[in-house]
Amino acid sequence: MWAGCASIMGWFLFIQTAPGAAGGRPCSPQYFGHGLMACECNATYCDTLDPVVVPALGTYAKYESSKAGKRLERSEGRFQSNSTAPDLLLKLDTAQRYQKVKGFGGSVTDSAGMNILSLSKETQRHLLASYFTEEGIEYNLLRIPMASCDFSTHPYSYDDTPNDYQLLNFGLKDEDTKLKIPILHRAMALSKKPLSLVASPWSSPVWMKTNGEMKGKGSLKGKPGDRYHKTWANYFIRFLDEYAKHNLTFWAVTAQNEPTAGLINNYPFQCLGFTAEHQRDFIAQDLGPALANSSHKGIQLIMLDDNRVLLPHWAKVILGDPNAARYIHGIGVHWYLDFIAPVEDTLLPTHDLFPDYFILATEACTGSHFWERDVILGCWDRGNQYSHSILTNLNNFVTGWIDWNLALDLEGGPNWIQNLVDSPVIVDRKKDLFYKQPMFYHMGHFSKLIPEGSQRVGLVVSKKSCKCSMEYAAFLRPDGAAVVVVLNRYSTDVPFRISDPGVGFIEAVAPADSIQTYLWRRQ
Repeated sequence: MWAGCASIMGWFLFIQTAPGAAGGRPCSPQYFGHGLMACECNATYCDTLDPVVVPALGTYAKYESSKAGKRLERSEGRFQSNSTAPDLLLKLDTAQRYQKVKGFGGSVTDSAGMNILSLSKETQRHLLASYFTEEGIEYNLLRIPMASCDFSTHPYSYDDTPNDYQLLNFGLKDEDTKLKIPILHRAMALSKKPLSLVASPWSSPVWMKTNGEMKGKGSLKGKPGDRYHKTWANYFIRFLDEYAKHNLTFWAVTAQNEPTAGLINNYPFQCLGFTAEHQRDFIAQDLGPALANSSHKGIQLIMLDDNRVLLPHWAKVILGDPNAARYIHGIGVHWYLDFIAPVEDTLLPTHDLFPDYFILATEACTGSHFWERDVILGCWDRGNQYSHSILTNLNNFVTGWIDWNLALDLEGGPNWIQNLVDSPVIVDRKKDLFYKQPMFYHMGHFSKLIPEGSQRVGLVVSKKSCKCSMEYAAFLRPDGAAVVVVLNRYSTDVPFRISDPGVGFIEAVAPADSIQTYLWRRQ
């Protein structure tokens, strides 16, 4: 009974405090214990956002989400012409220009497809609109596994016929034609922005592998330049060809999902092992030429696609070889071992050595470590973890950030080896509803307000007595507007000011456990 009363009271308070000017529909909060709140959507109701409008010169828009219950709540204020000396001042420095942003998004796995399509048509529409429309958080990047991964109900490849070096029996599966492809088509129809698709393979067919199975320690048979490596490279081309028949063109492919996984004894799910030297030679002799000589020659090739602890070593080995480097455009990094891989030892030296290659964060999720609960409904801290990672990456030359599964079930699956994790959207199929987690709104603070083509700029930080540890980043959008994201992961409010010379000062407070995105016109 009390939980129901708390829900109703929370809903009433939310309606009372929601800004009257906003046309978006407010969150329908559901509570799962102390400090745990997610927004519930069903066939008849889902919270929405207004399309982003840059406010008039001299004013700014603030988008705020907080553990206290705000969810991308927009308000407006005016710049001040002068400011008292603050404890914390963030001063925009547009003369300092850094990397351009590619974007933000998630992954269309078999499991994500199954969960989304398990809902009624109207609930599905609300879920996809939440991710891809101007009423939602406007994702523009989507990663798609080539054939199966652990977030499938069973392992499979596109050609299980032994020794089919011509790939005569290559074919997409029901998981592509009935799950992933329909969702990609619907996402593209909903989005006003172009969506960039990234494909990643987990394992080759078993007949190409040294260990004869999808999982466990195993690599391609033979050596780069031979028929196994040529066939595996052509498998990429066939995948791209088949998706092109469904009017889906990929922006990028990664050379291999987590290539070091297949070097580990008894690895529990689909993998294909490469050392840095093996990947270098496979790209130089097989995959690079196959892509260059195909109808997909404009596609971007991303190396590594594994934990950043492997940098800068992998970059030195692969990009240090001009025969491989000429085919490569970027480096993909995963977040799972970030706690043992400081940016100053990984991202920064890699960017310093190879500044012409983009770095893209290609996979992250919470609940993946053995000591973590798989799904925690309404967990604010998991949203904080996303924003902390995104800001750390963006402030160190990374161009974008792709989440893992777009949607999972209440257990964090399905996953054929029970490697269950969390997701920004959790689906309750039996009740025909889904929950938008704090992670979802944290993602929106970036994906909705920092469009592709934005450029990170300088932010000069002046502290006096402030002991606060806030995190922030600044950008100029393609339309010339400025964006500053401010994350406060701590339990106290922090007053601060933003200065944009020539425009004025924003007098601000970052509430405890909050994230804010400020947006304003500069001329």
